Amino acid sequence: MFYREAGEFKTSYAADQAIFPIAQDRIALVVLVLAAYVGVPLIANGYWLDAILIPFLVYSLAALGLNILTGYAGQVSLGTGGFMAVGAFSAYKLAIGFPHLNVVLVIVIAGLIAAAVGIVFGVPSLRIKGFYLAVATLAAQFFLVWLFNRVPWFTNYSSSGVISAPLRAVFGRVYITGAEASSVDKYLFALTTVSLLALAAKNMVRCATGRAWMAIRDMDIAAEIIGIRPLATKLTAFAVSSFYVGVAGALWAFVYTGTVEPLAFDVERSFQILFMIIIGGLGSILGSFLGAAFVVLVPVLLSNAPGFLGLSIRVATVTNLQSIIFGALIVFFLVVEPNGLARLWQVGKEKLRLWPFPY
Repeated sequence: MFYREAGEFKTSYAADQAIFPIAQDRIALVVLVLAAYVGVPLIANGYWLDAILIPFLVYSLAALGLNILTGYAGQVSLGTGGFMAVGAFSAYKLAIGFPHLNVVLVIVIAGLIAAAVGIVFGVPSLRIKGFYLAVATLAAQFFLVWLFNRVPWFTNYSSSGVISAPLRAVFGRVYITGAEASSVDKYLFALTTVSLLALAAKNMVRCATGRAWMAIRDMDIAAEIIGIRPLATKLTAFAVSSFYVGVAGALWAFVYTGTVEPLAFDVERSFQILFMIIIGGLGSILGSFLGAAFVVLVPVLLSNAPGFLGLSIRVATVTNLQSIIFGALIVFFLVVEPNGLARLWQVGKEKLRLWPFPY
């Protein structure tokens, strides 16, 4: 088969520990990047960019942030929507208060504010874990959404509580918000942001910080005995996770919807992102993207399936079918393959490497 590393020799430790040690993987990555940056803008229309690809990228980043906390560090969180709201409202207030600040800096600072809030709500993880930690983060979710609903300063004293993201450009006349922003520019900005943060996350989980997270996840007492500090490790996981989720919230408000409203980040959003990492695979960077793709694409397929099959099904029925299918798949993956779609992908690659004698 074509997927073989036979004859590929490594001459250094760095080459052996590369993210993609097999040449075929590196070639596939280059092809994927070229397709994403060149092919998609050429062939995709506005609907695919605005309604499918951009939300897929935003969801992927939010799922990646939650996967760092839950999948790698083992700290259960149900407050993802609240931290997304922190990033979205922080970006809005920064853009309004500092109109000359570049939108890239606005989004980065909004992520840092979300990281600070994540540290505050991550303090209980030092004393509680498991179900009790999940309840504590759920309380953070409700508190943050309530705060943005009840304090009019965050919505700039808007009577409706819904505010529009101000017109901002990355450089020159390349806008990512407002009526002048093109779908291609917004897509490329989101793609670049997600790609850089995904690369940073991949390297982070392979370094000492990531190994400390996984040690705390697997057995916190043993990790503390060998010298890993639970305080710094858990709070670092909350900070990094909240930063990623906060940036995703800023992208949601500025690039995807163009509006900032608390109801967009309710508890249902937190559960939706949790479903993504369960279906995609806990403790997997790739699983975050696979889970986000599944959650974004399945509703589109279910909505269009009746038309392709010549059936007439009510919209409410299709919506209920989506919920049923999501629930069934979550149970399926928890029972049959707890590591999700990423594990199925990994098994498929291993079978290709051992073909024609797969295990």
